[in-house]
Amino acid sequence: MSSPDTEAMRLLHEFSNGFMVSQVLFAACELGVFDLLAKAPEPLGSAAVAARLGTSCRGTQLLLDACVSLKLLQVETRGGEALYENTELSSTYLARASPMSQHHMLLYLGRTTYLCWGHLAQAVRSEDERLQFMRALQAIWSVHGTSVMAAFDLSPFPRICDLGGCSGALAKECVSLYPACHVTVFDIPEVVHMARKHFLSQEEERIGFCEGDFFKDPLPDADLYILARVLHDWTDDKCSQLLARIGQACKPGGGVLVVESLLDAEGWGPLTTQLYSLNMLVQAEGQERTLAQYQALLVPAGFRDVRCKRTGGIYDAILARK
Repeated sequence: MSSPDTEAMRLLHEFSNGFMVSQVLFAACELGVFDLLAKAPEPLGSAAVAARLGTSCRGTQLLLDACVSLKLLQVETRGGEALYENTELSSTYLARASPMSQHHMLLYLGRTTYLCWGHLAQAVRSEDERLQFMRALQAIWSVHGTSVMAAFDLSPFPRICDLGGCSGALAKECVSLYPACHVTVFDIPEVVHMARKHFLSQEEERIGFCEGDFFKDPLPDADLYILARVLHDWTDDKCSQLLARIGQACKPGGGVLVVESLLDAEGWGPLTTQLYSLNMLVQAEGQERTLAQYQALLVPAGFRDVRCKRTGGIYDAILARK
């Protein structure tokens, strides 16, 4: 049985991600996904859907898989290919040919009403957008930080470097759990300046900050490098570049801890991670990945011992050692 706090967090995540669910529905309607599948004589693969709609293959597959989790589409595998078709709900209410179609109402909600609701609360003009983002990460790790940092015993790594560590929220969790460790937070100068001003207390002697670009500048010496919510921002090529740099900086016996929201093996869930992957498509250039996809990025960078611990929460931990 879940605790009251767990249930409260589940509801909070459900409510806060509600706009993503709405946009999956609106986008699928606007692109004509349900109309195409209603007319098709048999279920279609994501590549066929993308070709007929004139959309990107990757984005189309992410959208279709999210629709499956929302029970707007159903999927089956034939010959190793995932094939999609409408559910009764989408055939009845989302395909334009249906006499009960709500297609035009959903287009209006997505194109007009949704934009209006974006002004329901006015943004606080005095707070920098970057600071808002840093506060958001601080809030995330206040809930999930302990579980991901305790997923593996990190006490064998006395010197830890949190790459892209932002405000140092995860570093605080780390030094709290492992009294013998020292953590260096490595981030771009603007973030480091803001972290020192708004988030770091004088008592935290075991947390240091270092300015730099992890794609270009020398990485601090460390026994363990942390990449928390970093790799999902980038394409496979960029991830490979970054992991290769970490592999070169990492000494034998050292490692990298990857903290991300993991897709299941088929990529068909969980829904929260699918929504996050679509969010990356909208906001950045990356995506959420499966464990196998992260392994495929880590092994060529020189990390042979790759282990994963599921935390039971949104974020899981992958420890790879050199």
